[in-house]
Amino acid sequence: MATGLVPRPRQEFIDAFDYFDHAEHRRDGDRPRDGAHRRNEDDVFAAGAPSKEKKSGARAAGPIVGPTVPPVPPGKTVPPSRGPERRTRTAKGGLARTLTGVAAAAVTAVLAVAVSGQVAHEQDGKGGAPRAAGGAERPHTDAATRTKSRPAPAPGTVADQAPYEVQMAQKFPMDAKLQASGDFEAVPGHDKAPGRGEVLRYRVDVEKGLGLDGMLFAEAVQKTLNDDRSWAHGGRRTFERVSSGDADFVISLASPGTTAKWCAKSGLDTTQDNVSCDSAATERVVINAYRWAQGAVTYGDDKMHAYRQMLINHEVGHRLGHNHETCPKQGALAPVMMQQTKFLTLDGATCRANAWPHPEG
Repeated sequence: MATGLVPRPRQEFIDAFDYFDHAEHRRDGDRPRDGAHRRNEDDVFAAGAPSKEKKSGARAAGPIVGPTVPPVPPGKTVPPSRGPERRTRTAKGGLARTLTGVAAAAVTAVLAVAVSGQVAHEQDGKGGAPRAAGGAERPHTDAATRTKSRPAPAPGTVADQAPYEVQMAQKFPMDAKLQASGDFEAVPGHDKAPGRGEVLRYRVDVEKGLGLDGMLFAEAVQKTLNDDRSWAHGGRRTFERVSSGDADFVISLASPGTTAKWCAKSGLDTTQDNVSCDSAATERVVINAYRWAQGAVTYGDDKMHAYRQMLINHEVGHRLGHNHETCPKQGALAPVMMQQTKFLTLDGATCRANAWPHPEG
């Protein structure tokens, strides 16, 4: 490292500051306080020494040499620092204050140059972002960077969910032999009965641990039952979903194992074809979660939405008192109360898949 002398301030700058530390001249009549050699704002220093001035004071037009106040007669006293005497002392300090101001400005300029040089040095060599103390790069705060740094919506959130129609057309993973917890949980919320006629209130329960979207299931039930092609046809009745309180029946989405247990309570065996049932001896209309998730061969993968509508209409139809029906003739629409999960052909006649009790609408 190169060595050399550090430049020192010019002598007049040092002399200007020394007046504050070494001047001992005080005006007549001023006395030290508490015996200490203190200066106040009315002290008079040697020619060119600085002096504080009050906000209301004024500076003389030019330098004044020596006092302009006449001698005080014997036995008389004069109040300190009034009128012309004050202005005289102020004028005397003009040169010192000027030199002090110049010195302060010089120091400020040197500091400004040093700081700007340090910031420029800490920039990346290729025009990168400035670095904070310690060398850490300051984070960018532009809008584009903030947008890129935001995490994408988590799967399953409202922002990430597909429209109702898209979800209803999809198949979901499900084990055909799944036995879930056996505990049910009501889907929260309330959907008012939209139509006229007899109001039937129902609750939607979903078995815990299924891994299926309970809100999607509840929405499908409400939309399906209140469609004019369903059991609300012609304004005969309307369906209202509740999550608590009295309900005429409960539509339950359950694993295959739990479905079998609830259907057995009404003497029904759902294990052979993994089907759903209306457990008439209980409050539950049970939809087999395997069928809800995977559909049936009779409808195929391209008619999942229609198959789910048929499941709801068929099992609620049993709750409303309708029994199984057969295919009336070749090529006809299958009655919704036909066991379409199992077959579309019966007694030599094959019907077309149909999800509605009143398909004409």
